[in-house]
Amino acid sequence: MDTKTPIGIDTQVAGQLTAALNDLLADITVFHMNTRGFQWNTQGAAFFELHVKFGDLCADLQIKIDEVAERILTLGGTPRHTHEEYLAVSKVPVVRDVTDGAEALKHCVAAFSVILLRERALLHLSSEAGDAGTQALISDYIRTQEKLVWMYRSYLG
Repeated sequence: MDTKTPIGIDTQVAGQLTAALNDLLADITVFHMNTRGFQWNTQGAAFFELHVKFGDLCADLQIKIDEVAERILTLGGTPRHTHEEYLAVSKVPVVRDVTDGAEALKHCVAAFSVILLRERALLHLSSEAGDAGTQALISDYIRTQEKLVWMYRSYLG
């Protein structure tokens, strides 16, 4: 009996990786929904600037949603795909009715903190599994998101 996936990852470890990736998928999806609300509802003097920034973040998160789901499929798993499933496991809380741009950015920093913790655990797991594909994907996410956290925090002063 073959205990490797078609891409050479141990099937048991691939299951652990897909479970962790599904949790990350839930966090990114909830964060995306929150960010869409920030883009639509932010008001005030920084509206034009933040509307564009939140739009950029939404587009980036949508790409990450697809990439994570595709990685799950590549490893032989099935990506979660319902809001109920996402809400049941996401550590990123749902945020409603935020109109203040600074408050929205604080929620973004908090969401990235949650997501970065998940990603660091995934990076460790994928490293131990010899899963270079997941490692590369997550490593790129970490680098980009750490920079965004720094920029958002600098903006907030």
